[in-house]
Order: sequence, then C-alpha cells, then structure tokens
Amino acid sequence: MFSYDCSNPLFGQTLNPWKPSKSPGGSSGGEGALIGAGGSPLGLGTDIGGSIRFPSSFCGICGLKPTANRISKSGLKGCVYGQVAVQISVGPMARDVESLALCLRALLCEDMFRLDPTVPPLPFREEVYASSRPLRVGYYETDKYTMPTPAMRRAVLETKQSLEAAGHTLVPFLPSNIPHALETLSTGGLFSDGGHSFLQNFKGDFVDPCLGDLIPILKIPRWLKGLLAFLLKPLLPRMAAFLNSMKPRSAGKLWELQHEIEVFRNSVIAQWKALDLDVLLTPMLGPALDLNAPGKATGAVSYTLLYNCLDFPAGVVPVTSVTEDDEAQMEHYRGYFGDIWDNVVQKAMKKSVGMPMAVQCVALPWQEELCLRFMREVERLMTPEKQPS
Repeated sequence: MFSYDCSNPLFGQTLNPWKPSKSPGGSSGGEGALIGAGGSPLGLGTDIGGSIRFPSSFCGICGLKPTANRISKSGLKGCVYGQVAVQISVGPMARDVESLALCLRALLCEDMFRLDPTVPPLPFREEVYASSRPLRVGYYETDKYTMPTPAMRRAVLETKQSLEAAGHTLVPFLPSNIPHALETLSTGGLFSDGGHSFLQNFKGDFVDPCLGDLIPILKIPRWLKGLLAFLLKPLLPRMAAFLNSMKPRSAGKLWELQHEIEVFRNSVIAQWKALDLDVLLTPMLGPALDLNAPGKATGAVSYTLLYNCLDFPAGVVPVTSVTEDDEAQMEHYRGYFGDIWDNVVQKAMKKSVGMPMAVQCVALPWQEELCLRFMREVERLMTPEKQPS
C-alpha cells in the first residue's frame, strides 16, 4: 500500500530470506520472501510503483508487472478507488522466468476474457516468447535522479556486455523528462485529492511504521503543503516537488494532468521508435535496504515508478550479487542531491555482501511476451544454472 517495505500492525515485519535485518521489499513482500525462501514456486503480486519488482529484486527472484489491464483486476481491493492516472497491475512472481510465462499462459485464456470482458482478449503469443532473433536493446546506467549503487551499475554493465557477446545490439537510451514524470505526473496522479481517499483506509486504525512519513505529510493542510514546498525548494528540491504535487487539485487540473501523462507516454514511445528498439534494459534498485528504511527513501522509487506512469510492462531478473568491492565503493556514495533520501539509501544498503542484485527489463505496452522473452535471455546469459537441463 504505497510502500516498498512490508509490514503490518497485526503480523509485524516481514523479513528478507537472505538476511533478516534487510527488507524483503514491498508491498508484495510476503510473496517475495516466501518464494525467495523456497516456500512457494509461484505467486501473484500487485504493482502501482514497484510493488512486484522491489520484492523480486530484494529477494532474488523474478517478477513481471504487466500493462495495467492485461490481467483482470476483478475483485481486487484497492487502497484508492477511482484513481486512473497511474494504474495498478497484477502480475506473477517466481524463481525463474519460465514460471512467469507459464502463469501468463494459464491466465490469458478464454475463461478470463469471458469472466471479465473489460480485459482485452489477447491470448499468450507463444511465437513471440519462443523467438530467438537478435534484439535491439536500449539501455541506461542511471536515470540521473537516483544515483545507482556500485552493484546496480555493475549489474547493468555486465548484462549489457553479455547481451552484446550473444549477438544483440545495445543502444544508449534514456526517456526524457524523468524528474517531471516522477514529481509531477506520477505523484500528482496518485494524490490528486490531496491523499483524502488514501487516508480513509486508516480511520480509527493503526498506521504501520513502514509507511514512513507519508501519512503525516498527507494530513498537512493544502495551504501549508504549498508553503512548506516553497520554503524547502532551495535546500531539498525533490522533497519540495513531491510535497507540492500532493496538494488537492480541481477536476480541470486533474484532466490537464491526465492529458500531460498521455503526452509524456506518446513522447517516450516516439523516442523509442526513433531508435527502432525492441526492449529496454535499466537498473533496478538494490541491494535490499535495512528494515523500515524504504519509507524514508521515497525518491529511490524512480527506476520503477516511471514505468507505472508510462504503463509499460516491466520485469526484474536477478543477475549477480553484491561483492566486497561493491560494498567498499558504497562508502563513497552521496547520491545526486545529497538530501535525506540519498543519505538513507547510503546508510541502509551497508552490510550487503552476497545479497542478490537484479536488472529491469522493459517493453512497450501489451508486449508482455517480448518482455518475458528478453528476461529469459538475460536469465540464460547471467544465471545459466537456472536453465532446464
């Protein structure tokens, strides 16, 4: 629920199966921890800002966030009803990519299309997933918003080199206007009512610490949010921008925002098509942060939230683990802004040698099979021990 940690007041904190002092990621962290620990072969998660991909990355498993309406959401209880600017996705989580594909083969069937006619009747395209043609892959080492940790950068570069050696073409590519997409479009879309609907979930109830400062921030009056954003801008520009976007807006302003999201999506697709890309390789936040740290490092959602805003399918695949050298280099990590969020990332990722590291694989809307095909190729090259004998 708008958190990439995993805890609740009834059952307490979920722990990372690799190291109990680390977060399993969230909000689908229970599923991620169970699969990562070998307690389950397959599960389903939901993702509105990275909630399938964070636990998959932190727990060393695979996960796919499909295009928002590829899998039925009928019966799903959301935490904010009527919010359509940034939509939630339902997707599979498993120990290997083939299990994700198996899940989609089973779900994308006539029964689902009959039971939920609002889902486009697109069966699983086996010929796309099974293809072995060389791919034209865009990639970036950093989104220039959240500085990649040494292990994140190394994971992308090693994957890039392996893909090139296997005959694929790698092309530098970075979507435009990422700060605006995160601070204004995504945050503004999620909290266009100033957080009123979200706060209704907590009336007369406990608020779990994993949500960090989100609840008290949303409770700040509109005029005070604007004033605080103005005062914070010179010192903490990212936090000021997020705070400013959490103010309630009129119906007219909401429509303008939704139009801006549509224009942004079309501009990124145009960038993509101009380079004739098939898929995109990006960093994935990692290694896992300490328990209770994700709620204090909101800016680090940048690598995942972007693809919720764009509504592109995106999956994560583990490719390596944190080395002693990565750990030593992390001592010099300062982030791009040197603000509170960057400081939390630096401190909360210490003592992580041996923790899993993933990369993110992205495709255009409705191209889940191509995304999975790319994920399978990354898995084949980077973790050959997972391949069926």
